[in-house]
Amino acid sequence: MTEEKINWKEVKAIDGSLSPAYCAPADPERAKEAFEIYEMKVMAYTTFGGIFKRMGLQPGDEWKVLAMANKGSVEEMIAEMDEAGVERVMMNAIRFWSQHDHRLISDITPEHVYEVMKQAKGRVIGGAGYNPFRIKESLEDIERAVKEYGFKYVWFHPISFGMRPDDRRCYPLYTKCLELGITVGMQVGHSAEVLTSEPGHPMAADNVAIEFPELTIVLTHTGYPWIEEWCSMIWRHPNVYGMLNAYFPSGLQPETLRFVDSPRGRDKILWGSHGFGIARWVDEFVALPISDKTKKKVLRDNAIKAFKLEELPE
Repeated sequence: MTEEKINWKEVKAIDGSLSPAYCAPADPERAKEAFEIYEMKVMAYTTFGGIFKRMGLQPGDEWKVLAMANKGSVEEMIAEMDEAGVERVMMNAIRFWSQHDHRLISDITPEHVYEVMKQAKGRVIGGAGYNPFRIKESLEDIERAVKEYGFKYVWFHPISFGMRPDDRRCYPLYTKCLELGITVGMQVGHSAEVLTSEPGHPMAADNVAIEFPELTIVLTHTGYPWIEEWCSMIWRHPNVYGMLNAYFPSGLQPETLRFVDSPRGRDKILWGSHGFGIARWVDEFVALPISDKTKKKVLRDNAIKAFKLEELPE
């Protein structure tokens, strides 16, 4: 007896990682300004150096390495979601820091994300950001985002601020998330930008998971190059999930895929296109040589658990 072939567009996938820039009208001047920041400019020549060369870019064009995948409008993003069978996307109010220039690289407000949510009519779920150098203001933003705008989580970039997830300045965030009943996601592994890597060790979140057992934590960005630490955190802690984002499925490491498709990992892994292309990400993922059971859980079921989305309207 052969298994019935799954129509992946009917799974109603949930993309766990997207920025408002993905569906914003083109703004070259603003993008150029962002890439004047040291870490962003270096990233264009290193992490995205292959793309830079293939596109035939020149100095001054650094911003184009990320802008190329953007859709330019909410309507175009929704059309791509429909094409790929993606029901909803999680959109982050990203805040992260330049260690070189000593200023925020990104400072997206909850209101910015909420405007996209309104245009998307239920297809976008908001996530707040956190700046540990402005704790009071950040906590006020998070509370307003959840209570007034319906945000479901916070996504935090501790690496850029040069601090481990168990730094004392992060604990007010975890307490606020517990109070509001929302999930916290955080980047682990190294960063595409030239930022201090040591705080990105996935095991640096060990104390957080132990001291906040009721808090759901999502460790994003696959934990690379410390994949074994990432797998260990997800396997050992009932409240810790992992996310496959910032990498296309075709570029995932073999040990990552083995864990994802194992009984230890398949119930705890989410995905995110991270602004690199929703349709391409889904197409590559469903083509991977892993079980259909795992694919369905990663594409939809695990996000519903991790982000507490059971009561979202159809």
